[in-house]
Parts: sequence; C-alpha cells; structure tokens
Amino acid sequence: MTSFYISTAGCAANMADSEQMAGLLKQAKFEPVETIDIADIVIFNTCTVKSPSETAFFSQLDDFKKQHPYKIAIISGCIPQADPQKLKDYSLVGTKQIHNIVQVVEEALHNNVLQLLNNDEMPPLTLPRVRKNPIVEILPINRGCLGACTFCKTKKARGILVSYPIAEIIQETKNALTDGVKEIWLTSQDTFCYGFDISTDLPTLLTELTNLPGEFKIRIGMGNPDHLPKIGTRLIEILKHPKIFKFIHLPAQAGHNETLKQMKRRYTVEEFEQAVRDFRKEIPEINIMTDIIVGFPTETEDHYWGTLELVRKTTPDSINISRFWPQPKTPAAEMKQLPGEVIKHRSTVLTDIFHNISRIQNERWQGWEGPILIDEKGADGQWIGRNYTYKQVIVEGNYKLGDELIVKIVRTATFDLHGTVVKKN
Repeated sequence: MTSFYISTAGCAANMADSEQMAGLLKQAKFEPVETIDIADIVIFNTCTVKSPSETAFFSQLDDFKKQHPYKIAIISGCIPQADPQKLKDYSLVGTKQIHNIVQVVEEALHNNVLQLLNNDEMPPLTLPRVRKNPIVEILPINRGCLGACTFCKTKKARGILVSYPIAEIIQETKNALTDGVKEIWLTSQDTFCYGFDISTDLPTLLTELTNLPGEFKIRIGMGNPDHLPKIGTRLIEILKHPKIFKFIHLPAQAGHNETLKQMKRRYTVEEFEQAVRDFRKEIPEINIMTDIIVGFPTETEDHYWGTLELVRKTTPDSINISRFWPQPKTPAAEMKQLPGEVIKHRSTVLTDIFHNISRIQNERWQGWEGPILIDEKGADGQWIGRNYTYKQVIVEGNYKLGDELIVKIVRTATFDLHGTVVKKN
C-alpha cells in the first residue's frame, strides 16, 4: 500500500485541510504514516501568513530534496496558491482544491505534474477526515475574509468570504459528536464575518450548535474587531452558554490609529478597547488572546508606545507577537522598512511586558476548583486539560484523551496552570 505523510504549517484552518486531505487519501486506500522517512509521498501544507513561515518552508523543502531525492513531494496550502511561480516543477494543490488531492497524488505517482489552483470552487464540508486529535473536530465554517490588510498575503491565497450553510455545519458537528468528539473548534480566516454572505451570522450559528444534545464544548476561532458592531451584543450573550469556552481571539495588531490606518485595519484603538471592556463587563473571567505586529514600516516611537499602552490597559491573557516582515507583493513591502535592531528591541520590550501580564492573569486562578477536559498528552506523565475559559491546566497521572477531571489549581506559571486532581468524573 502506498504511504503518505502530511507536514502541516500554520493555523487551525490549515490543520482542518490536512485532516480532510488525509481522510480522502485513506478512503482511496493510501496509508497514512507518522514520519517523512517511511512515507512514499509527502504533502507539504504550507502557510504564508508571515515571511519567516515561507522561509522555513523553502528551507524544509531544500532539506527534503537532499535527504529524499526519490520521494514524491506535493505542495498544498497558501504558498502555491499565492506564489505558484516559485514551485513550477511541483504538483500543487490550492486552498480550495483539497477535495482533489487524490487525483493529484495519483498523477504524481505516474510522473505527471498536476497543478490545481482554481480559486472559484468550494471544498465540500462533508469530506472524510483523519483527526490528529480524536476528541477535537476542527471545523471550517467559512473560507476567505472581507479584509484588505496591507501586510497580508492570506487574502490572495484564501480569497473573498464564502460561508458554509448552517445546516451543513450542524450535520458535520453531529457526525463528530457521534464519533466521540468533545471539542468543536470553529475555524476560518475570520470567524466574526461568518454568514455575512448568506444572510446569517456567527451568533445564529452558535445558537443552533448549542442546541445540539451531548457533552461538548465549542471554541471560537479568531475574529476581527471591525465586525463586532454587527454581532457584538448577541455574541457576548451566546458566549455565556455553558457549551462555549469563555475564550475570544481578538487581534489588535497595533495600538495607534495611524498605524491601524496604514495597515488598513477597519477599527480604531478606542473601538478595540471598548470591545474588551464589553466582553469583560459581561464575562469577567473571559480569556482574551490578541495579535500584535511590532515594527510596521510607519510605526513611530510614539505609535509603538501606544501599543505598549494598549497592552497595559487591556491586559490580554495571551499575545501572538510578530516582528514585521515584508511580504512580497503586498503594499507594506513597498514602504520604507524600519531597522531590524529597532524592531527586535521593540519586540523584546513588549514580550517582557506581556509575560508579566500573563503571569498576573494566571495568578487569579490560584486555588480555583472545577472541571477540566483532557485534550492533549504532555511529557513525562503529564496531561493537558482546558477549563471553561480554555485555560491550559497541567495535571499528572494515568488519564486519557476525553477524560473530565475535577481539579484544584495549586500553582500558576506564565503560560499555564498546574492542578491536582480532586476526582475523576
């Protein structure tokens, strides 16, 4: 039986694509294996959200060609969709062509290079899948976005917003729950604009999902702040439902309105701050994640200080801090770039501030007692669970994925909580 391995980079949406491609290949009698070394075919599912991600992929590809000159490589994801000319000798699968992965693989086995990059199709939501984590369903609810950020190539790779119908999402969720799934991750390039193209929205979808029977929790993926005027009040209300993690991923990107304007982000610092206040007023314990880009070309020292002030005022639990890297063929890449040492210094200072905030936020959970769901195997006998706000809790013992435990938090750290097990449900 011909074997395959999928190397996945990037976001949860890419992870979902890889699981669906694996499902199709397994259905076609190809064998999934755990390492590149023993695979006959290697599929690289790539990410283009940051220049370092692209650089890492091309370095990985060069190493692969040197170490495995006779293996078949197929490239999928955002890089071939956005820059196919860089990969003209390879079989390519675009972001909306994953449902054709079997055809591409079979052609490659016959030494035919097939490049499927048509962006007008929509992969069926009903594709079979091989879940990386058997208790987690990564469910794409829409593809593409409504933004036009000057620093980003994802729009070129993923296209304009196209949402899946609620009925299809509900059916796939039912199938996942039948399979024993305990966590439903709703993912896309921007979950907050879900449904705007089909006369519905995210709160409506969440209401339907929470009405499903069973013991499970929903994690909402990243959503941009500019959509909150349309859905914010109803989103906050549905977030209170016990089947939804009290977790929100709300990217700020910068803390000065001029920088946001140059980025073509469609909200202000004040609107972001108000959104955080609104969420915390109704759900004080909510776990807030944000994204910050440091060193955007037009970011002055004053603009940067605005970012530091924003972080201090909003105290997010988690921050994805990125140093600005010019993405070729984006408007921001044509701007005059800041010196690398300036960007590095700003990133270091912001990281130190964030670590302090994260540590303080986690200290609030000292002594908390309540349920967690084990959703990941740690190292050295440790297991990782999530509480109702999606906070990471580490416990030790003999457990398995999907176990629900009652724990007491006995120690907090910068990035996680440590608990002792009171009882197993």
